[in-house]
Amino acid sequence: MRRPVLSPFRLRSRRGYGTNAARSPIIRIDNGTFYRHHPNSTTATTGGNPPLFKNLRFELPSFSEKGEYWSILGPSSSGKTTFLQILNGNHLCIPPQARSFPYLESDEIEQKDHELRNPDRAIKRVGFDGEQGLGAQAPQSAYLSARYESRREDTDFSVLDYLQGNTELNPSQDIHGGRIDNGTLQRVIRDLRLGDLVDMPVSNLSNGQTRRARIARALLGNPEVLLLDEPFMGLDPPTLLSLSPMLKRLVEKNAPRLVLSLRPQDPIPEWITHLVYLKSSCQVAFQGRKEEVLSGLREYVESAKRGNVQPDWHMPLHSMHEVGRSLTSSGIVDYTPSAGFHPSTHPVVNSTKKEPDETKFSRDGYPMKDISTPDPGEPLVEMEGALVKYGSKAVLGNWSQRLPSSAQPQPGLWWTVRRGERWGIFGPNGSGKTTLLSLICSDHPQTYSLPIRLFGRSRLPSPGEPGISIFDLQSRIGHSSPEIHGHIPKSLTLRQVLENAWSDTFRGMPKLDEEAREKVDACLGWFEQDLHPRAGGKGSRNLKWADELLFGGLPFSAQRVALFLRAVIKAPDLVILDEAFSGMDDGVRDRCLLFLAHGETKSFSHPHSSSEIDKAPKVVESDVQKEGRVKVRGLGNEQALIVISHVKEEIPGSVREWVCLPEANTGRPARFGRLEGPVEGDYRRWSEIWGMREPA
Repeated sequence: MRRPVLSPFRLRSRRGYGTNAARSPIIRIDNGTFYRHHPNSTTATTGGNPPLFKNLRFELPSFSEKGEYWSILGPSSSGKTTFLQILNGNHLCIPPQARSFPYLESDEIEQKDHELRNPDRAIKRVGFDGEQGLGAQAPQSAYLSARYESRREDTDFSVLDYLQGNTELNPSQDIHGGRIDNGTLQRVIRDLRLGDLVDMPVSNLSNGQTRRARIARALLGNPEVLLLDEPFMGLDPPTLLSLSPMLKRLVEKNAPRLVLSLRPQDPIPEWITHLVYLKSSCQVAFQGRKEEVLSGLREYVESAKRGNVQPDWHMPLHSMHEVGRSLTSSGIVDYTPSAGFHPSTHPVVNSTKKEPDETKFSRDGYPMKDISTPDPGEPLVEMEGALVKYGSKAVLGNWSQRLPSSAQPQPGLWWTVRRGERWGIFGPNGSGKTTLLSLICSDHPQTYSLPIRLFGRSRLPSPGEPGISIFDLQSRIGHSSPEIHGHIPKSLTLRQVLENAWSDTFRGMPKLDEEAREKVDACLGWFEQDLHPRAGGKGSRNLKWADELLFGGLPFSAQRVALFLRAVIKAPDLVILDEAFSGMDDGVRDRCLLFLAHGETKSFSHPHSSSEIDKAPKVVESDVQKEGRVKVRGLGNEQALIVISHVKEEIPGSVREWVCLPEANTGRPARFGRLEGPVEGDYRRWSEIWGMREPA
């Protein structure tokens, strides 16, 4: 059977909004092929320059009769960001006339604002790839601790300044000509829940708050087209469900027109009408109306199961059943922005009810229900009433907590992490999750003054006991987070990033022995298909590519994999994974989760029968284990794990202990609990963590 390929959906132009001119597409690509460098350039011939989206056809209407709202889907490294960059006017188009912007050349744009004729001004892309931060208008802090310090620099602009564009040290008078209407400003601040943050320095924002601020800044620039690259990544459930309706209101008014990129496992907003589904290496697999694309995907999977088509393993067939989930039926809590987020009063929306099955295993090989409870070891982290305040404003621990050893509630955060424990930290954006980790990693200056002991010692010396040094701490903690991603030098090679686990600083000389070098080679070879798919295939002995690839030149997903490996490769006493798997598709994420649990001892066995081609792969003993060549093993009982994520599928199957922090300034205490198995084993476990009641 021939693979179904859908042609681009074309709409009839119409008259509207008081004009007699037919509305031309705002972006038109007609049989264009794109390159990063000119095919005849020296760079192309020496460094590789494959064609991007060969013979691409795509149109984004300026206006349409029934509404045409696009989303770009695809697995990691399939080219979603590249596709948006092409729509943004980047990359070389051959022939040049194949890409045009007809609506921007119309008289209507001239009457509106002649500057919008320039695609750079009319089309804005907001990405969250670890490179852009808050953009050039609001530079990030120079080092990890800066966001927590009381000293403010001249460049520490407030969120309100950032939204208004007032981030020049020596601005001319009324530099933006009053373009930002105050009513629009207040509406965007309200819709994106930034009201409590407007006076805060942008360098103090959490990861989710930073995303909301960047989207708000882009909206206030009044672009004709806004390209959002995975906008839901890293957002908490309340913000996720409030952002989607706001985007819907924008697209219905064509102010601006929106194009979203999503991973296959991400929920698709119900208002999306059209999809482009990408396969590997910048190729379009399906394109057209949402229903037609989803139908084409299902037909392709069924044809592969019957053996009528040769399966393309770059398209994750076993997970295609996840494609097409609606945002309103994704099992995330319902949320009303005006009411605030009160977990106990919000239901689970259309959750798929699953009872724990003792005969089945999680995606990373853990039984769905525990048989026994492990006995934890000595404390690694001890907090006895920690309270983080900036002046009169408390950001963590501003509550009273009930303790088994005390009859009366005690003020502050009381929390202990022991060897062998696997913790999940949850809570809305801005609830203090990253602040909590900064206390453990000693990036926060208040670590010195708070009742905190790390690995049995405080930061400051006491009579008869020296304090623990920052270098001793770093040598015993493996850490991956968006903050690490933003600060690690992009000029390091891929191998240097992994070797950096044995270094005191990002650019320090690593202290490597033969065992460490073998671990680096083992990790590079094990994840070769995810770090450098064109290197020759998994298991190749030639790892020269790892010495040539720069970290900054890797796809976002590969960067995340490299930072994950940097955190776990040395088997530190404490592994901290803060949104470490965001930006990965489900296949890459599951390989990382399996590696975290078992190292090289386990691998996935993909089904070979065509009738089972859409089923998830099984966890089996690896060839490396059978041959006795294992260099890197999974988490051991002597290690502890702390994970932060807002996505259930990114929670390792080993996580049992959890703490859910309250929304900032509510005064509610943190909630603690323990699971009886992996989060994915029972829908009620995820509901319990977020304090969500079951539907009636």
